[in-house]
Amino acid sequence: MIEAREKEQKKKQKRQENIAKAKRLKKGLNECTGCVSRGKLFGKLCIFERTHQGDVVDVYQREFLALRDRLHAAEQESLKRSKELNLVLDEIKRAMSERQALRDGDSNRTWGRLPEDPRLKPWNVSHKHVLHLPTVFHHLPHLLAKESSLQPAVRVGQGRTGVSVVMGIPSVRREVHSYLTDTLHSLISELSPQEKEDSVIVVLIAEARHLVFPQTDPQYTSLVTENIKALFPTEIHSGLLEVISPSPHFYPDFSRLRESFGDPKERVRWRTKQNLDYCFLMMYAQSKGIYYVQLEDDIIAKPNYLSTMKNFALQQPSEDWMILEFSQLGFIGKMFKSLDLSVIVEFILMFYRDKPIDWLLDHILWVKVCNPEKDAKHCDRQKANLRIRFKPSLFQHVGTHSSLAGKIQKLKDKDFGKHALRMEHVNPPAEVSTSLKTYQHFTLEKAYLHEDFFWAFTPSAGDFIRFRFFQPLRLERFFFRSGNIEHPEDKLFNTSVEVLPFDNPQSDKEALQEGHSVTLQYPRSPDGYLQIGSFYKGVAQGEVDPAFGPLEALRLSIQTDSPVWVILSEVTWGRGWGAVPSS
Repeated sequence: MIEAREKEQKKKQKRQENIAKAKRLKKGLNECTGCVSRGKLFGKLCIFERTHQGDVVDVYQREFLALRDRLHAAEQESLKRSKELNLVLDEIKRAMSERQALRDGDSNRTWGRLPEDPRLKPWNVSHKHVLHLPTVFHHLPHLLAKESSLQPAVRVGQGRTGVSVVMGIPSVRREVHSYLTDTLHSLISELSPQEKEDSVIVVLIAEARHLVFPQTDPQYTSLVTENIKALFPTEIHSGLLEVISPSPHFYPDFSRLRESFGDPKERVRWRTKQNLDYCFLMMYAQSKGIYYVQLEDDIIAKPNYLSTMKNFALQQPSEDWMILEFSQLGFIGKMFKSLDLSVIVEFILMFYRDKPIDWLLDHILWVKVCNPEKDAKHCDRQKANLRIRFKPSLFQHVGTHSSLAGKIQKLKDKDFGKHALRMEHVNPPAEVSTSLKTYQHFTLEKAYLHEDFFWAFTPSAGDFIRFRFFQPLRLERFFFRSGNIEHPEDKLFNTSVEVLPFDNPQSDKEALQEGHSVTLQYPRSPDGYLQIGSFYKGVAQGEVDPAFGPLEALRLSIQTDSPVWVILSEVTWGRGWGAVPSS
């Protein structure tokens, strides 16, 4: 009996000990689970001292280890899902920005059509093993903060598309003098009516308030826009001229830029913002035309510049070219194919903080065609196939006060003043003379031969410029241009165009048979010259009445004193002349 009772007590004591151990293990498991719920699973380990063996202990330990593994796996999966959700959020914001841009105007007036099939969007961002294409947001992630960051804050114009040439002009405020309106006057005045219908000029007023120039007048953009609308209403209404301005949220925080190439922070900020201005303008203009020409807001243009650029592009024997240069200065007069702008913009955005725009353009060419195993001369020859120079230059830099505060630049294109062989004929032999005092080497003979322009001191009433032909000629029309793009005010005012008919009895007989007299239709001077035209805004052009017959001379007669010097930059006779045979 005693032994039986002792055995029973031992069994009972052992059961109580096992129950106590189980309670302690359960309590420890609950404490460790609390650690997990507080996110401390991997920062704090719940360790149990295993002093006894038992089925209950083994069961709880296995459950604990399984729970720990499941929580670890859940945490890893949560991190993956979080990354995918961030990608989805980025794509949603991008789609909203593009949709808003399309809502404000059709796709041609904003950024063009969406670059990817919308059906691929959900698949792209949700599938774990699909490559994600880079976008502008990868280079400028701050754009995701505002839906309007890629929308122009100002957009004036008709949104013209389908033209041959789009010209982009970025403009910012200058401390001393603005050249923008003079630049627009020069560009527009040198366009023919047909060219005005086949081109677009886009002005980007890049003067939003940002960290580069915190003192910027917030009303500046509005003032410049209204001024352009007042000065060029016809061009804006017709669609030739557009004015845009980027959103202030387009620009990043410029205070974090690092200095490079020995440039101070202010210059690094200036050139960095300039790169972004170019990109914004190119993205806007990309879908508007076949070619895009980069200009600046302080230039002047030569006559027929647009047709010259277009014809030069069409005459290229290969489509491999990337840049056609119509000026040797900086980023002036650079023509690109619109199809290439996407590559150029993306390259600039990758390195916009690092180097100025002209260096980046050269790097693009180097990447495309240069062999690192060849020498620099070989590289230059290869790049010359992509970067082709037109001479003489069609644009001249006239600004002296840079948009960078305190910077004075007197850059001049030496090739600008040179004449191209653009005349369809040479003027016929003639004796040229003038009563005006010639300035330096700018003689009338050089102007007549298309070698240079004629420049003279202030003219007075009664002064003249005369062309006496060696043999009498029959002329169909005439064209004179005074002033030039570097000195636009040195024009002829109140000046008449006069001709002296050759004393030919046969011509007089023909005129009488036709029932009219040339003398009665045109004012005659005391010395026998007949007035057939006059200068208007510095230009004189017109047709010559066939009834005059052969002409002995042509003269420009100045009627009143002039307050300025005078330049005669172009002298051209019409086709179809022929010398009168000698009797």
